[in-house]
Amino acid sequence: MLADRIEAKWIDAFARVFALCKVTEGETVALLSETQSRVLNVRLAELALQRLGARPFHVVVPTPPQDAPVPVRSTGASAALGGQAAAIQALRASGLVVDLTVEGLLHAPELPQVLADGARLLMVSNEHPDALERLVPAAGDDRPVKDAVRRVRGAAAMTVTSAAGTDLTVDLREASTVGVWGWCDRPRTVAHWPAGLVVSFPRAGSVNGRLVLDAGDANLTFKRYLDSPVTLTLVDDYVTAIDGTGTDAELMRRYFAAWGDREAYATSHVGFGMNRRARYEALAMYDRRDTNGTELRAYAGNFLYSTGANEFAGRFTKGHFDLPVRGCTIALDGVPVVVDGELAEDLR
Repeated sequence: MLADRIEAKWIDAFARVFALCKVTEGETVALLSETQSRVLNVRLAELALQRLGARPFHVVVPTPPQDAPVPVRSTGASAALGGQAAAIQALRASGLVVDLTVEGLLHAPELPQVLADGARLLMVSNEHPDALERLVPAAGDDRPVKDAVRRVRGAAAMTVTSAAGTDLTVDLREASTVGVWGWCDRPRTVAHWPAGLVVSFPRAGSVNGRLVLDAGDANLTFKRYLDSPVTLTLVDDYVTAIDGTGTDAELMRRYFAAWGDREAYATSHVGFGMNRRARYEALAMYDRRDTNGTELRAYAGNFLYSTGANEFAGRFTKGHFDLPVRGCTIALDGVPVVVDGELAEDLR
């Protein structure tokens, strides 16, 4: 168990990220948290901003009541701002919003309102600062991610195959593709830390085929490495079959079904990790309360497949899986960008 103690090195880490976000002396910065936020990260953010001469203030809202039939984890769609018009006004008046909510605002419906007047937003993932410290982005990390985004946006199709049996096709036409490298330095931009990945939100009816989660792949909603294979069959974005005989398949079947919502079975986004400092084995090194698993979304060469909400396909649901898959070959219009789980050399 890691101690929740303020350490100078963690203030340093936060200050380095805020410097990349071009926080300036005297800039007004909003620290958004909720009553169940990781208090240590809130304090570290405040101290780092003060070190840089910024003018931080706090917006703290109560963690909302649970309204889901099962625990909600790692959705990126915090409900903490629901109905809080005054809080939204305070956030949108800031130069930078540091998002320290439990789930994060990446897919929250209030995000466009928060950014409307030019604010930029950095979501600090709900990780212990021990992990954040290892994954502080560095100047230049944006270049390969931007290159990958250009390639994905210029492609009509993504294919994903693996020795385990994955054979997936994604129609990328009209998809919304973004890259995240760990900082936001321009108005109305959004980033999260840890980072280092490119993701696409396909239009409706774009994803078909078979995704095989092999033993050793991770289910980040459960914060668990798989003990046995699970095969997902996808037809026009939707998981139509979940095949497997072990605990992992049973957990997925039950969690999908618990929502009573067809949209929970749909594709949210697809992409691949590019952060060569992120570690696949990190999930094994932390207590579950100390990790949100964001590092595994970003480790270099993983194929990241996610189910749940996709606003670009007109789908909204709280059910969500993030599934980083090892050993895949990912090609854009037939040109590989990942080969057997390794980034193509020109993207490293």
